[in-house]
Amino acid sequence: MLQPTILMIDDDQELTELLGEYLESEGFNFECCHDGATGLKNAYRDDISLILLDIMMPELSGLDLLKALGGRHKTPILMLTAKGDEADRVLGLELGADDYLPKPFKHRELLARINSILRRIEIIETSQHDNKPLVVNHVQLNHSTREVTCHGVNIELTGTEYQLLQVLMSNPSSIVSKNELSEQVLNRKLSAFDRSIDMHVSNIRKKLLPHSPSDKLKTIRGAGYIFLSGKNAND
Repeated sequence: MLQPTILMIDDDQELTELLGEYLESEGFNFECCHDGATGLKNAYRDDISLILLDIMMPELSGLDLLKALGGRHKTPILMLTAKGDEADRVLGLELGADDYLPKPFKHRELLARINSILRRIEIIETSQHDNKPLVVNHVQLNHSTREVTCHGVNIELTGTEYQLLQVLMSNPSSIVSKNELSEQVLNRKLSAFDRSIDMHVSNIRKKLLPHSPSDKLKTIRGAGYIFLSGKNAND
């Protein structure tokens, strides 16, 4: 079995050295870039399993890098943000990051988050062996290719967005709570003031709406989200 390769994009050379030694001791291949421009060039590589992206970097910041990727990347991205910097976290998730981890963090906490994301990707890849597409309300998820179409138009989703949509579409016209989505998709309990699920759902909605006559996702305030089956007149 191939060792996963972690790419860390962070201008803190001391931190990347320490984390590199730790992650390699845990069985990962580790590479690092100390500026956003070099990191952007490497972000599209097929051999990278996960990217650790620092937000605060000179010249090309982590947020600028996410903007440049434009949500077209397939590799999961874990943002490393300053503690309490809610605005950067929200913007990063809007721009296509999969999850975030506030600095400072413990090494074991980072390892748990990395393993959680990689397990999620493994689940998606395993589902690709199921050749039967999931079709609800003119949205189709093709498990074998991980392609998504809405009314016949291809939709580009990140890995997290894809799995979140899959969970919602597997429960059409049923409320799926934010906590359920967090546990099934992010593999962690939803913490207070955590808007990760909200932002991912918002991203999916923005990508589907231009190709659909109506919104297929319904927000149930205080409860969760529903993917509409399209069987009702109001859907």
